[in-house]
Amino acid sequence: MITRDELAELERSPRTRTRVVLDRLVCALPLAAGALVLVQYYFVPNHGGNVITEQYAIFIAFFMALLFVALFASLFSNAVFRRLRFKAPFYTLVFCIFLGWDYLTLKTGILILPFFPWPDRILNAMTGDADMLLDCVKNSLILLFSGYFLGSGAGLLTGIACGVNKKFDYWISPVMKILGPIPSVTWLPIIVVLASSLFSGSVFLIALGVWYPVTLSTLTGISNIRKIYFEVAQTLGAGGRQLIFRVAVPSALPNIFQGLTQGMSVACTTLLVAEMMGVKSGLGWYITWQKSWAEFAKMYSAIILICLTFMVVNQTLSLLRKRILRWREGMTQ
Repeated sequence: MITRDELAELERSPRTRTRVVLDRLVCALPLAAGALVLVQYYFVPNHGGNVITEQYAIFIAFFMALLFVALFASLFSNAVFRRLRFKAPFYTLVFCIFLGWDYLTLKTGILILPFFPWPDRILNAMTGDADMLLDCVKNSLILLFSGYFLGSGAGLLTGIACGVNKKFDYWISPVMKILGPIPSVTWLPIIVVLASSLFSGSVFLIALGVWYPVTLSTLTGISNIRKIYFEVAQTLGAGGRQLIFRVAVPSALPNIFQGLTQGMSVACTTLLVAEMMGVKSGLGWYITWQKSWAEFAKMYSAIILICLTFMVVNQTLSLLRKRILRWREGMTQ
């Protein structure tokens, strides 16, 4: 166990001149990798009749400009330097992936069209079909959060009820043991038949997948609370509702957020399966549609958008968790 103050003290410890130079070189590595991407893109001959545009070069140059600004700012700000030093290897890896991707597709044709388009081709497909892709992102998010919030709310209510009421737990636990281990997408054929619409059926599937981890994590968090906390609260005059919302739920919040994070992962997986197999909108539907027409560049653009969308959603949930649980940041394991 180490406190934040001790971590800050370690960061302020003196570094040798060699270490400083190496750190600066590491911070500059992404720019060097980005320059290699552009050099290969323009000066290495393309395979066969492969054609390039300026969009990809502008895309790479834009991120190189941001990195250059960050590198310049790091000379005057230790906070920017520490963040850049931490992220620089990852940024370098991203540029190296672009470098290898271009080499295997655009420059050598080892990975052939139409199954493996190069980044410039995918970027053009993405910008050319931007309106439909944005509409698909909107529809996917509506479906995702409709099911996620419904499942999270049901999971919180069930977990709290099971955690504070043994009789309720007696009846619900067998249901959790039966339904919990079964992936929610297993019920898709039945839901398609019974649901009033594909949208409502998909919302139910997502909610069912989220319900189990949220319920289990909430129940676990409440069950692990020391009884002395409840006894002290009762001594001070707390009633049943106060014991739940002032003692049980706040103490179980770390476990609850762990369940919410797991539930989001399940929701994203269920969303894609539901869209690919039934729902007539969203990014999963777009992927299946473009694949059926052999439009692989558009298919890959939707896959990239899915990754970016889910990353933003998970990052938002992580920031919310840090904000609400900021009282736990005094100690780091």
